[in-house]
Amino acid sequence: MMMRGYRNVTNPPSHPIDNEGWLHTGDLGEIKDGRLHVFGRAGDLIITGGENVWPEQVEDALRTHPQVADVVVAGANDAEWGQRVVAWVVPRDSAPSLEELRDHVSSTLPRFAAPRQLVVVDQIPVTSLGKPQRSALLARLDGEQ
Repeated sequence: MMMRGYRNVTNPPSHPIDNEGWLHTGDLGEIKDGRLHVFGRAGDLIITGGENVWPEQVEDALRTHPQVADVVVAGANDAEWGQRVVAWVVPRDSAPSLEELRDHVSSTLPRFAAPRQLVVVDQIPVTSLGKPQRSALLARLDGEQ
């Protein structure tokens, strides 16, 4: 769907439609074989050691682990790597180890995409739309360090 503007707003914070009529959504993707493939939000992209990691791909891999009930992945600041991949995991019965999860992710994704830190949580905070609040998890992580 496309939009022409904002409804009932006199001064939107920034106009997402440029002078050529393109709507800037903040999503990144590619057109491959005539189809649009959306990778995710530009702000969610993790750059670790110069490699790009999409959190959703890591989450999808982790969700196939038998001990993972729910998971969210985000990039935390790291002095050595720029960012490190962090996984917040709600375990099914007992929590898996970081090494188990790294090996599991590495079976389908490059090793650099595997989490470097595991945080076990009781639940994942979500927005009113049900999307994970990565920024809230990162803020808690910064507060703990």
